[in-house]
Amino acid sequence: MFTIGDFARHGRVSVRMLRHYDAVGLLRPARVDPHTGYRFYAAEQLARLNRVIALKDLGFTLEQVGAVLDERVDAHELRGMLRLRQAELETALAEARARLDRVGARLRAIEEEGHMSTQEVVVKKIPAVRVAELSAVAASFGPQDIGPVIGPLYDELCGRLAAAGLTGFGPAVAYYEDAGRGDGSVVVHAGTTVPEGTAAEGVLVHVLPGVEEAATVVHHGSMDGVLPTAQTLATWIDANGYASAGYARELYLECPEDPAGWVTELQEPVVRA
Repeated sequence: MFTIGDFARHGRVSVRMLRHYDAVGLLRPARVDPHTGYRFYAAEQLARLNRVIALKDLGFTLEQVGAVLDERVDAHELRGMLRLRQAELETALAEARARLDRVGARLRAIEEEGHMSTQEVVVKKIPAVRVAELSAVAASFGPQDIGPVIGPLYDELCGRLAAAGLTGFGPAVAYYEDAGRGDGSVVVHAGTTVPEGTAAEGVLVHVLPGVEEAATVVHHGSMDGVLPTAQTLATWIDANGYASAGYARELYLECPEDPAGWVTELQEPVVRA
């Protein structure tokens, strides 16, 4: 038998945690001294403790852990619970990776402050193009809000075009506008260039007006890391006697499966300041 302190030490948990597990009926002591109230645990109870900790680390509630350990959950239900938790963890991991990419982009932007950029900015006229698009509202223009909106929009757009027997168009073009709510939200337009006569159910097909004068720069890599390029463009606009006239469009020139190989042209409308 182990005292509660020794059992906690061998199980690598706190005494307070063991007392809580006892209180909720998840892991009762093997024996409680009737005179002193001291709790004692058997070595074989380490196996149950290990399972409690493992299931808890997977994100299960203590009630769910108890149901699993007491076999009130059958194998089918347990598989479903584990698959759901696996999906939740994968989503959290993807979100954490995206946050890490954004932190890296912000750090690069800070490190490049005061340095001359080697990226070439070109002012040019952007012609009107016919696009097929879907749109939705994002909470802000920040990449943490744009990414989760624009990705599904393009997936849905490609699916609808394919269902209409339409494939092989491009390049894709995304553009943005204020949602008019006064809270910083923006309308995200995810489109692709298409020929005249294109039609697909639920897809808006129209001519996207051209831009008389736009400052443009090419960004290489994932759009999660676009911040330094976008700020290079903003700095150039300010330093060369221009003023921004709206959100930059994104013309996706190359989009291989690996986002690290993406090539995107940012096209920001400008006017002479």
